[in-house]
Amino acid sequence: MKTVEFLLYTLKPGTGKDFHRIMTEQSAPLHRLAGMDIISFGMSAHDNDAYYLIRAYDSLSQLKSSQESFYNSEEWRLGPRQAIIDRVSVSVKSVLMLNNGAIDNLRSN
Repeated sequence: MKTVEFLLYTLKPGTGKDFHRIMTEQSAPLHRLAGMDIISFGMSAHDNDAYYLIRAYDSLSQLKSSQESFYNSEEWRLGPRQAIIDRVSVSVKSVLMLNNGAIDNLRSN
């Protein structure tokens, strides 16, 4: 079982495509360099200004420590942080425990 975090964003109107570009070109590569396992991310099928990010961790404590380190890093703070924050209107986070099969299914979609 892994700890899987689902982040759902309501973006400011008309910012979805730019948000996705920032995620693809800057934020996701930084996450991966920091060792974070991004399962999937992208625009919602129903609305270009709704977005999701799904990440997996070995445990809840790893989620907390890894995010604390990442979000306090100079690379994040001086990198895409402000561009991301400027485009988010609402952010909702849920954390579930999922097995590897369920995670692989999320990855392939």
